Amino acid sequence: MVKRKTALKIRKAHRYLGLFLGVQFLMWTISGMYFSWTDIDEIHGDQFKKENPEQAAFVDLLGSSQLGIQEPIRSLELLEIADAPYYWINEATLYNALTGVKKDKLTEQEAIKVAERYMLSDLEFNQIQRIETVGDHHEYRGRPLPAYEISYRTDENLKAYVAIENGAFQTVRHRDWRWFDFLWMTHTMDYQGRDNFNTIVLRAFSLLGLITVLSGFLLWYTSSPTVRKMNKNKRK
Repeated sequence: MVKRKTALKIRKAHRYLGLFLGVQFLMWTISGMYFSWTDIDEIHGDQFKKENPEQAAFVDLLGSSQLGIQEPIRSLELLEIADAPYYWINEATLYNALTGVKKDKLTEQEAIKVAERYMLSDLEFNQIQRIETVGDHHEYRGRPLPAYEISYRTDENLKAYVAIENGAFQTVRHRDWRWFDFLWMTHTMDYQGRDNFNTIVLRAFSLLGLITVLSGFLLWYTSSPTVRKMNKNKRK
């Protein structure tokens, strides 16, 4: 039988562990509920994008030997920018596939045209701005920079992003995605990149959570009248 003093220590440890971990347990529960009740396609913003963007077709494109490129070609991708075809070569340089002219940068109007190809036609354009750098918690983190951020007049504060280097449509961000991103951060406890499940903080809280649960079982055992009665009967 556990002594009364020991039982009091277990109760005190359980109480303080619960108080310390309670907020994080609450966030794990809230975020888990949010994830289970939301449609991941809507979080990705598919409801704002065309289901099947129109695929462009071009004729009389130049061959790679006609571009006057001195360096060896390791990769080549055909892209459409504002209804014109471009070769994206070695993931570094754009060339007009009809004229062979090297393209220096994407203009704002071209970026808007790129976004129009993917976004729903009834969305109302608001503004566009160029972003050179983003912080660790920015909604466009981990994607090609510089880029154009295109905003639309919606209640969801909808934004689309287009990379400036190759004119490729990158992603959309909106209110529900930002809530998801915040709750995902609290769920994984990775306050930098969001997706690291091996952080020391997460491991520590998981271990302390296990200790809290086990101390609760132990507390029940030490304070249960039924267990005490069973132990008394065994001693008789």
